[in-house]
This record gives sequence, structure tokens and C-alpha cells, in this order.
Amino acid sequence: MPSPTLARQISLSAALALVVSNMVGTGIFTTPGFLARDLGDPTLYFAIWITGGLIALIGALCYSELGVNFPSSGGEYVFLTQAFGPVWGFMTGWTSFLAGFAAPVAATSLAFADYTGYFFPAFQAANLFWQAGSGLLSVQVGGAQVLACAIIGIVTVANLFGVQRAAALQKVLTGLKLSVIGAFVVLGFTAGTGSWGNFSLVSIRDSTVPLNSQFAISLFYVYVSYSGWNAATYIAEEMHDPVKNLPRALAIGTGLVTVLFFLLNLVFVYAAPLGAMKGVVAIGSLAASRLFGSQVGGLFSALIAIALLAMVNAMMTVGPRVAYAMARNGAFFRAAAKVDPQWRTPAPAILMQALVAMLLTFTTLPSLFFFIGFTLNFFSVMSVASLFRLRRRPGWKRLKPVSWLWPVQPVLFIVIGVWMTLFGITLEPRISLVACALIGIGALLYQRQLKGAASWQRSSTAK
Repeated sequence: MPSPTLARQISLSAALALVVSNMVGTGIFTTPGFLARDLGDPTLYFAIWITGGLIALIGALCYSELGVNFPSSGGEYVFLTQAFGPVWGFMTGWTSFLAGFAAPVAATSLAFADYTGYFFPAFQAANLFWQAGSGLLSVQVGGAQVLACAIIGIVTVANLFGVQRAAALQKVLTGLKLSVIGAFVVLGFTAGTGSWGNFSLVSIRDSTVPLNSQFAISLFYVYVSYSGWNAATYIAEEMHDPVKNLPRALAIGTGLVTVLFFLLNLVFVYAAPLGAMKGVVAIGSLAASRLFGSQVGGLFSALIAIALLAMVNAMMTVGPRVAYAMARNGAFFRAAAKVDPQWRTPAPAILMQALVAMLLTFTTLPSLFFFIGFTLNFFSVMSVASLFRLRRRPGWKRLKPVSWLWPVQPVLFIVIGVWMTLFGITLEPRISLVACALIGIGALLYQRQLKGAASWQRSSTAK
């Protein structure tokens, strides 16, 4: 009896909801405070968000062409395996499983806890029971970690029992999220007590890094905010008509989110000058309280917290498909290739990601953001660069948006990505070293996997 496989049961609207929910979440509702602290100038503040949106849109267009030619679950794992071989495919899949999904799930859950802390201060990130170390290697235990792990557990259960249920939940949560953002933007400008003068107020930077270098470093925070523009490529194997719907989901989703982010940042600065935003994690709570008062601000804080659940659910839906695709090809733990015969979900992979995400909640948000941005940027650059090799293949389907002005779009994406990586290694060597070590561990694990498979085959032959 053949093993059960994934079924094509995700529509364009569901895929679009996944893209939007993967993008609109932790980053936009937490990183503005870090950008205000490090940049200090409203012009630079908005410039970096526009730059990030353009990078994401170019990346989405390039990924659309890759996804159309390889319409199977796995995303970068599939692309790099096809372009550069199985070692690169394994490394990106391994890294994506950890830094692309488990770490963002942890970060989003921690952000949810911090917004919930508006009502229950015990859940705020600052309220710790115990702490050891500093930065990425630090270990923190507090109410935020307890609540974050609980949320991951609840969403995990929802995803175990059928992708259609998860997709239906995603549509509801995404609709709620967009409604909250829409109301926040409209009411913020029409009924809020903000000030247009905030857009001309420059604050003193806390960072001592020169502005040109800091812009590159801060792009990692923005990169994390926009990450998710590639989400639909991970569930291409389960989409209805992926050749037509995949490019639509990526392009429409990325464009919509770019506009939403710009409008949200306008409201944030309208509500509070950069000086008041510096270092604030729950930036939505701050802006809502200044615009509407504490009571209405509390309502928006609650709605934003609920909206963050949409991102957790989206990543718990998409991420395990990467592990599933790798394991199915013998490049990950064998258990991850199993599909539940009743619910048709990759249950072991879902449980693996949930466990890793829970463990990663015991560190700090800024370190998680830089770690995620640095690592994902590296493999996104590699994936876009693979177009130069893959486009030579006979029968390759070239999309018009990518062919227009070719190769300007991929070259621009690659140059900016390399620029960010070089400054990241120079100015944040500790976290960059951890990210590079993680990538290297992926290569070692792949070699060990090959040796194990060869040994098993020899022993089977001998018998």
C-alpha cells in the first residue's frame, strides 16, 4: 500500500493569506522601536522601509519563476538542490527549518506575550524569573516564555488535525489582522491625537555605528519584517494550479504588505516621535495609547496580540513542509517524511518544529531578529543567484516580470544582500558566527546522513 502524500487542497486565497500572515506580524509590530533607536532620522526611517519593500518585491518576482519551474514543497531547498547540488539544498533546508521558521515562531510568540503584557505585566519580556549569559547565547526564563510556549502548543495542535482546518483558521485570523490594521490606520489619522510635526523631529541616536553602516545593519530588522514573501513556495505542492496561482500569491501578497507597512509606519510616527519610540517593543500599544488613550489603546493592543497568532499559525503550517520535503528525499530525519494517514498532515515535522521553537523562546528578541535576518538573507541571495544557472536549462519557463530589464532585478537583490552580509559580519561578529556555524553544521549533518545511508545499504546487501 503506497504511503499517503500531500494533496492539492490550498486555494489562491488561502495561499495569499499565508503570504500576508507570514509577513505582517512580529517585525512590523516590534522592530520600529529598534530602527528609531539606531537611525534617529524620520527620512532614513521611512527610506529603510521603502528599501526593504523593494527588495522583497524583487525577491518575490524571482522566486515566482523558480516556483513555477519547481512546483513542489520545500522552497529554497528545492531551488538550491536543483542549481548547486544536494549539499546546498540540505544546508538551506536545515537552516530554514531552524532560522526560517522555528526562530520566527519563537519571536512572534514572544511578541504576543509582550503585547499581552499590556494587561498582564507578568507576561512582559522584562519580567524574568531567571537569566544567564547575554545576547544570542543568553538564557531567559519568565512569564513571556511560559505564555509563548503555551501559544506554540495550541497552534501546533490545530495544525496537526488537517491543513484545511489550519487554512480556514488562517483566513479568519488574516481577515481579523487586516481589519485591525485598516481600522488602526484610518482611525489613527481621522480620530487620533497625533502630530504631523513628529515627521520632522530628529532624535539622538543611541548607536555609535556610522549611519551608512547602521543602515545596512538595520536592514536586517526590516528584512525580518518583510520575510514571508516567499511563503507560498513552501506549499506549492498542495496548491491548486501552482503555475498560475503561485506567482499571483507572491506578487499580490508582497505588494499589499509593502503598502500596509508604509501606512502603519506613518501612523506610528504620527502618534509618537522617534525619540519616544526608541527601544519600545510593543510599538502598537504605544501608538494606540497616544492616539486614542489608554482604554482604546488597550483594545488595539489586544487585537494586535490576536493578529500575531495569525503569523504563528502561518509559520506552523508552512515550516514543517520544508522538513517533510527534505526527509522525503532522505536529507532529514526519516520521521519527518511521514504523513498522518487520516489528517494528511506531516505530523512528525510539525512536532519537531514546535519543540525547537519552544526552546528558542528562551532568548532575546533583538538577537533573534538579527540571527534570522542574517541567515535568511544569505540563502535568499543564493536562491536568486541560482536563476543565472537554471535559466540555461532547456524548457525553462521564464516569467515576463523577471525577464523585463534582465538581469537588473536579480543583480540588485544580490548586491544589496552581499552588502548586508559583509556589514553584518563586521559589526555583529558574534551572532554572525553562530549563524555561519549553523550553516556549517548543516553540511556536516548531510555528510553524516550520506555515510549512515551508505552503511545501512552495505549491511542490507551483506545480509
